[in-house]
This record gives sequence, structure tokens and C-alpha cells, in this order.
Amino acid sequence: MQTMNKIKNPRFLFIPVSSPEGIGEYMRSIIIANRVLTQWPDANIQFILSEQAPYTVNCPFPTLITPSSPTKHIKLVNKFIKEFNADIVIFDASGRKAQLRQAKKSGAKVVFISQHQKKRSRGLKLGRLSVTDCHWVVQPSFIMPDISRWEKAKLKWYNKPSPVCTGPIFTPVNKHQQQTLLAKLGIENTDFILFNAGSGGHMVEGHLAADIYAETAKSISEKNQVTCVMLYGSNYPHEVQSSGNVIAIKQLDNSDFINLIDAANAVVISGGDTLLQTIVLQKPCLTTPVSKDQPSRIKICVENNLVLSCSTAAADMEKAAVELLDSHNQRKLLDNLKQSKQTNGLDVAMCDIKKLISTSTKDSLN
Repeated sequence: MQTMNKIKNPRFLFIPVSSPEGIGEYMRSIIIANRVLTQWPDANIQFILSEQAPYTVNCPFPTLITPSSPTKHIKLVNKFIKEFNADIVIFDASGRKAQLRQAKKSGAKVVFISQHQKKRSRGLKLGRLSVTDCHWVVQPSFIMPDISRWEKAKLKWYNKPSPVCTGPIFTPVNKHQQQTLLAKLGIENTDFILFNAGSGGHMVEGHLAADIYAETAKSISEKNQVTCVMLYGSNYPHEVQSSGNVIAIKQLDNSDFINLIDAANAVVISGGDTLLQTIVLQKPCLTTPVSKDQPSRIKICVENNLVLSCSTAAADMEKAAVELLDSHNQRKLLDNLKQSKQTNGLDVAMCDIKKLISTSTKDSLN
């Protein structure tokens, strides 16, 4: 068995879901990849992404581009997996059974990431389970139901560890970087509300969710004389412009986004991964659903008294935001958030990656 101090240049392949709409899986992979570089500065990191995803052109790592979702291009992806000869392949909510098998056949340690019960169950199907070394569920444990008795039996049969609820994975807060960002944006204090409807490409009843959020931010800033920061997202298709007390931002990298959440007085955000990150950062939050997988997550967070929620309609959001700004409601939310003791899953993920690398005997690690 090789030891950690002998490993100099491991090879990592990231295959996240990539599409014109969501960006969460891609951003999570970027976050993990960047942390990998702090552990192994000479690591060889590659991505496989769809050309349909707007962020593909800005990926900071070498990338194989597929015509559409990599999951649909089995032969092309498998050919690259074989040629790249990775030590670890990370499938974030992606991958056909044949692609996971090819990664395992090539000698890689295989990590599968799921973000809800349906995707977790897919990762626990026999064909995938048998070739998966590690399964992360990027949700807090209070959101996920227990795995079924049949799934437990399969894990025991294949001698595989149970999926681990890591919680959300995000870049830690950096106070120095935060102050630099606030100065750049012209924000002199933290008495502002941050608005973000996700990646910027989600539609709600024929309207861009980002536009609905922006309309709400404008109204709240005017009626309450409060600064609002509107982050549109990298998939937002139009130009953005600040106006009055609303500071418009087209896009931010994850570290700046996390620093902005941490600095805000309150947050109005969609029910994706960033909702869970906001909970970990213990910020009073109003959330609305902008995609079909979000209502169930939001419902559980509301039941645990961690967030406020409403529909994604400007009138409803404006009314609910008044409740969010109420000092009594904020104190209640803050107390509940502190008691929930949620944590950043990045440390859990890196701990598992180190274990996987340390048990690999591939020649590429020498």
C-alpha cells in the first residue's frame, strides 16, 4: 500500500451534470478540484462538460467537450476515461452505468455524488453500486430519509460503505477576500439583502426567475430604503445594470458568492444548493422554488424552522421579505440555525479523497 507522502501527482477526472440551466454540480466539482490542488499542487485535473453549458468556456481546467450531456455520449466519454487513466473519477449526479464501469475497469477509484433521494437510489442500483468506492449525498442528514432495507442488503452484499450525508460543499469564508469584494461593490456596511435565483437560466411560468427576483429587489429597496444586491447568475441571458439602491452583479465565483452571503444581513435565494450553504452560514433566509426538485427540500427546511418560504411571484416575495426583515423573526431564525449545527461538507469530501488516494496502487501515483 502506498503512503500519502509518496503521492505527488494524482490524476482526477470530474464529470458533473452540465446543462444550459443548472450550475450547482459544476460549481461543486470546481470547488473540490480547487481544494485538491491545495493538497496536491501537481495534480492532473480534467473535466468533461457539455458544450451546451454556458460556463464550459470559462472552466479553469482542461476540458473534454461533448455535444450534449456527457451522460449521453458513452463511447466518447469511455474512450477518454480509458486514455486519461485517472486515479479518481468523480461523477456528480451524472454518468451511465457503463461509464462508471469503465472508470473502475481503468483502475480508478469511483466517487458518485447525489443530491436527493431519487438520485441516491440510482447510485445504489446494483450496476452502479458494484463499481462505486464512495457515495456522497450533498444534503444535510435531516433532509434525507433512511435508505431502504433492500439498499442496506445490497451494500452489505458488496461490502460497500453506506452513502455519507456530507451536507453542502462550498468554499470557506475568507474575511480578507470578503472586505475586498465589499469595497469593490461599494458596500460600506453589511446592512444589505442578497438576492439570487440560482444560475440565472431557470424559468417560472414563462418568466426568468432572476427577473422576478430582480423586480422584488427593486421594490423592497425602494419601499424599505435598504440596499439590495441582485446576483443574476452566469446563465442569465441578458445584460445587467445597477439602479438606485439595487446593485446588479452578473456572476461571481463560489468563493465570492459565499463571502457575500456571509456578509449580508439577510438572503432571498432559490431552493438549490445555495439554500443549504446559506443555512450552514446561519443567515436569515427567504427561499422560493425555481425548479421541480426544490419544493420538497424547501418544505423540510421550513418544517425545521430554518427558513421562510413563499411562491416565486413578486407580490408574494415582497410580502414575505417584510417578514424576513422583522427583527423578531430574524432572531428566531438565527437561534434555530445555530442549534441545527450544520457544517461544510468539503472537509468530509477531502477526507474521503485522501483515503481513496492512499489505498490506490496505480503506477500513475509513483
